[in-house]
Parts: sequence; structure tokens; C-alpha cells
Amino acid sequence: MKVALFGGTGFVGGYLVDALLDAGHQPVVLVRPGSKAKLRRAAEVQVVEGEIASAEAVEQVVGGVDAVIYNIGILREYPRQGITFEGLQYEGAVNVIEAARRAGVSRLLLMSANGVRVPGTPYQETKFRAEEFARRSGMDVTVFRPSVIFGDPRGSYEFATQLHREMVTPPLPGIGFHNGWSAGKGQIHMSPVHVEDVASAFVKALDDSSTIGKTYTLGGPESLSWTEMLRRVAAATGRNKTILPMPIKLMRIGATALDWLPFFPVTRDQLTMLSEGNQVETRDLETLTRREPAEFSSETLSYLKH
Repeated sequence: MKVALFGGTGFVGGYLVDALLDAGHQPVVLVRPGSKAKLRRAAEVQVVEGEIASAEAVEQVVGGVDAVIYNIGILREYPRQGITFEGLQYEGAVNVIEAARRAGVSRLLLMSANGVRVPGTPYQETKFRAEEFARRSGMDVTVFRPSVIFGDPRGSYEFATQLHREMVTPPLPGIGFHNGWSAGKGQIHMSPVHVEDVASAFVKALDDSSTIGKTYTLGGPESLSWTEMLRRVAAATGRNKTILPMPIKLMRIGATALDWLPFFPVTRDQLTMLSEGNQVETRDLETLTRREPAEFSSETLSYLKH
């Protein structure tokens, strides 16, 4: 199957390229000018250089394909650089869907996120609106809503690597975020899911007509507190880390004053989403991949040693 892939040079995108190729599919990937070096197995895929806002480039990618995967997403906006939730997570998806329909492509797999909704943060709202547009498009749509994704970043941005770099490596206590003011209450829980399991779910859904019209939440086999995730990240690199409880409300005070600065580690919106947690049942993932999902363990986090 010839598959158009938007968002193929990032963390999850690289694993989608691998999974598609390994399953015998032919990816056609949109790559920003000058970013081809970020693309996995570039010699084995069809590359189209251009921006997501370019109608000509998008039409070139979707022309003659059997299916489209939209995997573009960001965690933080940089408006001065043209990097916004509205532009990349909603308008980009709309442009691709409309181009695919004009090209006669009926199959669409959309990467969303757990917890998206309206009203919500700009991240949540743009993801949710993209879902709604896709469902109204008349295409054969499957939506994926993963929890936090981890795995070897292979040079890209990734959750566990960030925790290791910012909270485990420094000679200071790690920060154990929690809701409320009491450290013993309001623990934040997530269901970290391995990137290879996510990529496998996408590829399995491509040929499975029973997934059309469905939304799948993708979570790993465990629900872990923020503190437990930090401990496991530390243990994977042989560290025994002291963790200092930190109410999100207190961190929000700092973010209110400083999150406009690019170097400040979190924004107010990110803290809002963090406070909501990110728990997901693993049932959907097991149904799609037909295997036991990977745990958030020292074995699967061994890449942090390097």
C-alpha cells in the first residue's frame, strides 16, 4: 500500500516509517526543506520537500496514494517562527484532508492525544477540532489517542529522555508534581506507552476495515504516578534519586510570570494538562497489536544509559 505520511521526521514519525516499510508499505513523506537528514531510511521512501502550508506540496504527497497518516503535532508554540497549534494541528490537518479528498483518497489515520476536548487548552482544542473535521470529511477515518509516548528517541525529543536530562541528571532533587498542597494526595497518574506499540497499532489498522470510524486510546500496561515514573527513569541509569514533592499550583505561579521565555521548562497550559493526568486502558492497544504492550521498565528504558 502506498501511504502518505505527514509528520515523518520526528520521534513517532521515525517509528512509523520503520513500521510501514517493515510491513511492506511504501511511505511518501513530506519533509521540510533542509530536514531530509532527519528522515529514517530516506533511500527507501518517496520524499517530497515542502511545507505543510503549501497546497502544491501537500497535493504532491497525496497524489496516487492509498491512505494518509497525519501525525503532525507540537508540545509548545513558537509563534514568531510560525510554529502554532492552530497552524500545525488543525489547519495542517484540514489542508491534508481536503487535498486527499480531491485526490480520491478515502483512508485516513489521525494521530490525536488522550484528553483532547473543547473547551480545553489550545493544544487540546486544536487536536479535538482536527478529529471532528476528519469525522465530517466522509473519509474512512481511524483516530488514535495515546497517553504519553516513550522509547529510544534516536535524536528526537522524547518524554523519558527529558525527565532524565532535566530531573534525574542534575545534582538536585527531582520534582514530584502533584495536585493540591499535600504531597500524599493528588498524585498524577499516566499510562506510558512504547513508541513501537503505537507505530504497530497504526500499521495494523491500515488494512483492518473494522477500525474505520473508531477512536482508539493507546496506553501501556501500567498506570504510574509521576513520582514512580521518575524513580524508574533513575533506576534505568543506576541512580537513586531524591524526589521533592511539588504542588502544581506552586509551579503555576512561576509559569505565569515566566512561561513566555523559551528556556522556561513548562507552560501554564502544559501544567494544566499535567494536572489532569493521562491514564488510558491498555485494552485498545492489545486489540490492535495482538501482543502484550511494553512496560515502562529498566529494560525498555535502557536507551537512557547512552
